Amino acid sequence: MNTENALIVEGVRRFRGALHSFNLRWISFGSPSAIVTSMALIVGLGAATAAKATVLASLLIIGIADNLSDSLSIQIYQESERMKQRQAFSSTAANYAARFAITGSFIVLLLTLPTRAVVYTCIAWGGFLLSGLSYLLAKARHVGALSDIGKHLGVAAVVIFLSNAIGLLIRSFAVSP
Repeated sequence: MNTENALIVEGVRRFRGALHSFNLRWISFGSPSAIVTSMALIVGLGAATAAKATVLASLLIIGIADNLSDSLSIQIYQESERMKQRQAFSSTAANYAARFAITGSFIVLLLTLPTRAVVYTCIAWGGFLLSGLSYLLAKARHVGALSDIGKHLGVAAVVIFLSNAIGLLIRSFAVSP
């Protein structure tokens, strides 16, 4: 085997090792929250005809402040369970990074897509992310993936529906200056 092939094989081996040691628990708590909250916020504010700047500010606040405060809660809980400091910090940091990356992906869509396409694209993107995470969790638990995906998408649909209704209600009662 030549040197180039040996490097590729070694890279694949290391990637598989990292994937094997990846703890799905690190992202399973906060990721669904970041996905569903981002979708609901975009749909609700879209229904209320909020400006893109308002939606962007809201996503940034959620992506930074809310995700950081939830990560702090996770850290404190893990410390109360007497988890080793390094393990608690690693899972907290991974959780925050995953949540921030997810919220960031919605921000990218918001900034790059035409206003009319943002809501539908973000719902599709969020559904894809939530389905993927649900699939990985179901496989790790050795249960049926379709059932879990259906339950999780069902909850997300209720949250999105309620957010849309709230946005429409706000729009109907809004008083022009």
